[in-house]
Amino acid sequence: MNTWKHTNELDFMLMGLTDSKDIQLALSVLFLLIYMVTVLGNLGMILIIRLDVQLDTPMYFFLTHLSFLDLSYSTVITPKTIENLLTSIKNISFMGCFIQLYFFVLLAAAECFILSSMAYDRYVAICNPLHYPVIMSTRRSHALITVSYMIGAMDSSVTVFCLSTLNFCNSKVIHHFFCDTFPILALSCSDTYDAEATIFILAGSTLLLSLITISSSYVSILSTILKINSSSGKHKAFSTCASHLLGVTVFYGTMIFTYLKPSKSYSLGKDQVASVFYTIVIPMLNPLIYSLRNKEVKSAVIRVVKKRESTHKLK
Repeated sequence: MNTWKHTNELDFMLMGLTDSKDIQLALSVLFLLIYMVTVLGNLGMILIIRLDVQLDTPMYFFLTHLSFLDLSYSTVITPKTIENLLTSIKNISFMGCFIQLYFFVLLAAAECFILSSMAYDRYVAICNPLHYPVIMSTRRSHALITVSYMIGAMDSSVTVFCLSTLNFCNSKVIHHFFCDTFPILALSCSDTYDAEATIFILAGSTLLLSLITISSSYVSILSTILKINSSSGKHKAFSTCASHLLGVTVFYGTMIFTYLKPSKSYSLGKDQVASVFYTIVIPMLNPLIYSLRNKEVKSAVIRVVKKRESTHKLK
């Protein structure tokens, strides 16, 4: 059996989502439109938060980084996917494949903990409002963001190391539209038990730890909200959490479905659909969720537009 490892001469092949030329063309147009909305939506969210002083709070500081992550990991996946759909050249170098995997894992893991930080922020705002400025100080907010990126970098480094040390056999065909862990593991002719166990524990720990933080925060939030006497107070408290809770549900639902299971139960069709959702669709949905369901963001957009109009008139 011909066994090879990482060389610059040998490439992987990404088989993509379908062999039908018509479907490939339709998907490429759809993904391009989604990617354009993703870029505009997330960049717009970042600019609005940066330009409006009233959004200079920890929650929107976290939201800025969430938009940056969504924009970044969509960019890691979507352009290459569109290229593969439009051309017959579906090769990706060994190095390119693992760079794509590295940044995807880093950004996805960091997003888990930034979503956790946002849940913690809502918990402090609703359950300890008088101490909020002290607890959610600028220093602590920056520390939470730094830790999120550091955990993401650790997860991605370990994942890539585990996979890059494996031997790969005759087949270089990745049955997926991007370089992900399970499809790469399937190509190896080495014993993948240790690598698979390590990756499973790492991904499981990341997802579960962040989910525990989010769940415990919302249990406390719900308990506090139920103690509020006025219906308007309850509605206001619920509205401050609704966008974040919706974003968390969509993101974690697809992630858990895809990764918290043995690689042998990997299903090409179902897992590819889930992967399309969290790599391409969710980065587009997040800015819509946090803007359309958020009165403060809507008001900030109006203030920024009016400010620019008044500045233009003065000129």
